[in-house]
Amino acid sequence: MTISSSLATVAYLAATILFILCLGGLSNQETSRRGNLYGIIGMAIAVLATIFGPHVTPAGYAYILGAMVVGAAIGLYAARIVQMTQMPELVALMHSLVGLAAVIVGFANFIDPVVAAQLTPAENAIHDIETYVGVLIGAVTFSGSLIAFGKLSAKIGGKPVLLPARHWINLLGLLVVIYFGYRFVAMHDFSAQIVALAVMTAIALLFGVHMVMAIGGADMPVVVSMLNSYSGWAAAATGFMLSNDLLIVVGALVGSSGAILSYIMCNAMNRNFISVIAGGFGTGEGKPAAAGGAAQPAGEVTPITAAETAEMLKDAKDVIIVPGYGMAVAQAQHTVYEITKALRERGVKVRFGIHPVAGRMPGHMNVLLAEAKVPYDIVFEMDELNEDFPGADVAMVIGANDIVNPAAQEDPTSPIAGMPVLEVWKAKHSVVMKRSMASGYAGVDNPLFYKDNNRMLFGDAKKMLDEVLVALKT
Repeated sequence: MTISSSLATVAYLAATILFILCLGGLSNQETSRRGNLYGIIGMAIAVLATIFGPHVTPAGYAYILGAMVVGAAIGLYAARIVQMTQMPELVALMHSLVGLAAVIVGFANFIDPVVAAQLTPAENAIHDIETYVGVLIGAVTFSGSLIAFGKLSAKIGGKPVLLPARHWINLLGLLVVIYFGYRFVAMHDFSAQIVALAVMTAIALLFGVHMVMAIGGADMPVVVSMLNSYSGWAAAATGFMLSNDLLIVVGALVGSSGAILSYIMCNAMNRNFISVIAGGFGTGEGKPAAAGGAAQPAGEVTPITAAETAEMLKDAKDVIIVPGYGMAVAQAQHTVYEITKALRERGVKVRFGIHPVAGRMPGHMNVLLAEAKVPYDIVFEMDELNEDFPGADVAMVIGANDIVNPAAQEDPTSPIAGMPVLEVWKAKHSVVMKRSMASGYAGVDNPLFYKDNNRMLFGDAKKMLDEVLVALKT
């Protein structure tokens, strides 16, 4: 059974509208579930319209069904075993699959003799450009996303790897890609064209690896949103190759929204997008930052126990909690919710301050807090909450570092100078929960630790928060 071309177009239009509604819903925590539902329905319509559309013959249904069963099984398995704390690396892995699909489709579309036979010479030249660009973007996305997955999952170190003369290497690679692109379009010999396409693919794969390896751990949220944008443009390029309007529109939606998100992330870090691509935080003069390493002590810290922290929270009337990646690693979000619940039952005003780049991907902390059922109305973005810190009795930092570093405002020579941060040191008291005095991903010391009104609660976040919760309830 197949449907007509006009009916497939109507279905694609409906799917496009649902995808736009999906993006609108995902822009707000309260409507995110509805946005997800719109996306699911839209994707179901798109898949069915494509399968039963005029371009797929009934003979191909068995192959498509088999592929869908395998893909669905892998997706269900991943959904069951992947923890919420592993979402950043899962997202990076999914981006890599989009890039790989663009590369495979590009090669298959070029090799297919039926496609070229249906095109005029001018149309064939345009089609070759679409194929070349699609494979280029897909290859960069594939290899870059795999490296991002490795860094996010700690299989690859977060320290930036900066090759000598790396910018000249990138420029040389770009010139070679342009040269072989000209050969690919200008020459009409299949063997020469496939060689040009293969050489470009190899260079693009190496560029993706080189690009992400040179980016430090502090910039990984930008990398995730950037790769999200790349995957969208790869999908759009695939749509041009296949003359599929829906792929073009959806790819453009994902690509543009990812680019906007990357811009927002860069602003939140006072970073230029080009400087992120050139290398991570603290890599001035070609010297990588000591990402995650111990910083030189800049003063004396005042430790505090879990019981003392609980007493401080009991005496407070206004508490602001700032979660970071340490909370995600310790999977302490549920205990944080229980503490929040206990404090609110005592009449304490509790709010959460979320930095745009907290964690390993945009919205990472929001997802974890939502999973723990923290009410949406007490979760605020940095700009909404920063001016309230002077009125807070306690600012509690759970596993965050660079996003609460006063050096961003107080030290013009710091690698993070100018980066907007949560001004927790302006509260009457601040408590920072960390395993040790190791620096954050930016590899710089944090003067917050040595301020007179700050206390350090050392240890695993989950274990310490459990002790705080017990003390609160007794």
